Amino acid sequence: MVENYQDKAFLEMLVKSIVSHPENVVVDRTVDEMGVLLTLKLDPSDMGYVIGRKGQTAQAIRTLLKIIGAKNNARVNLKIYEPEGMRQNRSNDNNETVDIDTSSIDDLTI
Repeated sequence: MVENYQDKAFLEMLVKSIVSHPENVVVDRTVDEMGVLLTLKLDPSDMGYVIGRKGQTAQAIRTLLKIIGAKNNARVNLKIYEPEGMRQNRSNDNNETVDIDTSSIDDLTI
C-alpha cells in the first residue's frame, strides 16, 4: 500500500522551487504523539533562501504546513536540519578588524 503524505509532498515541491540545488532537498517524515515532524535537509548554500530575512520565509512555510495539517486533522511541525558548525558567529565581540574582499566592486562606477 502506497501512503499519500500531502504535507511531505507539498514541502518538497515548495522548497525545490525556491532553492538553487533542488536535487539536494530531502524531507524526512516522522509521526509521534506530538504529531507530524518534517525534517528538511538541503544544500548549505541554499539555507538562506529557505530561512529568509529574519526567518520570514521559514515562518511562512510553517504557517502553510499548519494549514495543510489542520485540513488533515494533524499537527505538522517543520525542523530545518542544520549541520554542526554551519551557523556562523555574526557578531564581532572581540572588536577585531574583519577584512572583507571588495576587489570585485572596487572599479564600480555608478
